[in-house]
Amino acid sequence: MSLPSKLPNGCDPSPGPSPQVSSRSAPSLWRLLGNKHKKERRLAKPPPTPKRVFINHLDSYAATNIGQCLSKHTLEVDAKTETDGQKVKETVSSYPMVGTVSEGAEEDPPYVLEVYKDLSEEELVDKVMECDIIIYNITHNPQQIPQASYLLSALHDKISLFSKPKMFILISTVMTWTCSQPITSDDLELPFTDDDFRRRQAHPNFQEHLELEKKVVKLGKSDRRMFATYVVASGLQYGMGEQVFHFFFKMSWLGQEKTIPVFGDGTNIVPTIHINDLASVIQKIIEVQPKPYYLLAVDCSNNTMEDIVKAIAVALGPGTIQKKPFEEAFLEQDLSLMEIDLMHINLLMEAAHLKELVPIRWLCESGLVENIELVVEEYRQTRGLLPIRICVLGPPAVGKSTVCQQICGHYKLHHIRLRKTVAETISHLEHTVRNMNSEAENEESTAATETQELLNSLKDNMEQNGGMLDDHLLVKVMVDKLMSNPCKNQGYVLDGFPKTYEQAKELLHVEEPESEDKPSVVSLYNKKIIPEFVVCLDASDDFLRDLVINLPEKLVQEHKYEQDNFLKNLSKYRESNVEEETLLKYLEELDITCFLIDVSSGETPMDQIRDRVGRPRNYDSMEVQEEGGVQADSQDEEEEDEDDEEEEDEEELGRKEAEDARKRSERWEKWSKSFEEKRQWEVQQLEVLSVPMKKYLMDTNIMATISQGLIACGAAWPDDPLDFLAEYLMKNS
Repeated sequence: MSLPSKLPNGCDPSPGPSPQVSSRSAPSLWRLLGNKHKKERRLAKPPPTPKRVFINHLDSYAATNIGQCLSKHTLEVDAKTETDGQKVKETVSSYPMVGTVSEGAEEDPPYVLEVYKDLSEEELVDKVMECDIIIYNITHNPQQIPQASYLLSALHDKISLFSKPKMFILISTVMTWTCSQPITSDDLELPFTDDDFRRRQAHPNFQEHLELEKKVVKLGKSDRRMFATYVVASGLQYGMGEQVFHFFFKMSWLGQEKTIPVFGDGTNIVPTIHINDLASVIQKIIEVQPKPYYLLAVDCSNNTMEDIVKAIAVALGPGTIQKKPFEEAFLEQDLSLMEIDLMHINLLMEAAHLKELVPIRWLCESGLVENIELVVEEYRQTRGLLPIRICVLGPPAVGKSTVCQQICGHYKLHHIRLRKTVAETISHLEHTVRNMNSEAENEESTAATETQELLNSLKDNMEQNGGMLDDHLLVKVMVDKLMSNPCKNQGYVLDGFPKTYEQAKELLHVEEPESEDKPSVVSLYNKKIIPEFVVCLDASDDFLRDLVINLPEKLVQEHKYEQDNFLKNLSKYRESNVEEETLLKYLEELDITCFLIDVSSGETPMDQIRDRVGRPRNYDSMEVQEEGGVQADSQDEEEEDEDDEEEEDEEELGRKEAEDARKRSERWEKWSKSFEEKRQWEVQQLEVLSVPMKKYLMDTNIMATISQGLIACGAAWPDDPLDFLAEYLMKNS
């Protein structure tokens, strides 16, 4: 059968070349695949690369915390393994850091790649040219200003040599705003914002900071694409060990003063920011690169100096403050002139750009006062000021009080004895009731009533029990003592308490939280007062009996070690330690380190205690460690050198007093000079502001007419001089 010569629709059945199809109407498969790959390449962004960061003075307070915060941010990059060459994901730091340190720095920060010391200006510029981000902090070290200015100019001159864009961030201080005039005379409480930075006027001692800020802003405008600059005006920094407010933290922690001073009236508003929040601001600027080049870094608090000192005193110290003349701040050795200037600041500020353009995840947005518990815990952890809590147990006459005194002397802890604590509590309650009654003036006071009831219950219970307290009242008194700020700051040594299993459980137990998950044994106990170490002294009964027999009669009567009483208490102690639920077993269940010391072995208990407990955790130990000093461990050597030490102490005391007098004189002279400069500046400002008013009065001839009226009034001596002057002005206006 033959095929038709033509197919329907005029199609030719003969083989031949395929008809050409327009690429616009039907794109080829290769073109489709090519477009798809191009689209995928556009969507697949290249992996981010780490940005090398330079930070000056890495061992300073602000730079240390900023560097630690930036080092925690990581990113994943492709890497090749050495074996098969395949690509795998590797986590690296987003901001590898380099920087300078001070000459006295001993250890390099662990998160830093390179540390530079004693570099010339040219060498420093070469190192910084290798970095993408340059962070310069001048908030607490004005000596860094000339170096920052030189480095900024050198980088600006080398913009054409940049292989990639760079960013310069200057961390300055709000002290460049302290002398700024109010935004409007009608509303003096209107806060300054980031947009008002052109109107700022610096404190006389911070003019160099202001000049550097202006230079950073100016040089950053020439080529912002390749060299972006930012100024971050930081509020007074706190947190992670403190800086400006460390004077008040240390004084409160030591507890040597009954009141914490507030220099001046304390009503000045202090702009603040937590150091970790400042680090978050820096990181956000690096990531976002906002358009504004001047940003305020302050939290949302408007705390006064009195509010801040009061919060610190309540959380760490005696809880009371005392206002002193501001001039007395210059007599404090622990306060530098810069810190004194910072504490005198009075500015109401609002960081508008942090809310709108570079929002951060705040740690302490509401300020220091609202977050005082967090800040205090950071202060203790950062400075290693952790309390040492020790409980010393043992049978009667084993020497608990003597060992407790030795521990307290070595570690600077508080010796907690039952009788003394009860007596102090009753005395304190009586004093409180008297003060409340005098202040209330016959008005009803709930607090006074509750205090009076507690006092009465303690006295009545002691009368009924022959001078002793029932366990529930005794435990309440001891808990209040152990929860006091001195015990929470330095720590304590509990002398022979708790005595029984029941007392320990009531002392350390807290109410079980309402939770479906069953809590662990340790979570049900008060971690703020639970002992860290338990020292159990012991000896044979024969050894203890011989020890009591040889004691002076006065000590026997004082400690109630008469034969019958002593043997009864010793037998009671032995029986309580063979029961199923013993005190030591209970404490071991709480993961408390318990160790037994046999006082009859001849080895000094303090040697074993020092080995187990470790170094002290207070300011004295920190100073000794920093100076490389070594404490004398041998008591015999201390006794031999006692006379020489006393003479040296007297000489040292004389030298110290002379040095203190000289420093006070220098501080007073510097303060007087600073005060005079500020007074002259204020006079000049008043003269500048008064020029337009003087011109207006002279041009309108008001002063001449008023002067003539006053002369006429003085000649006439009228009964109503104001009425006379008004009539004169009406006639001669």
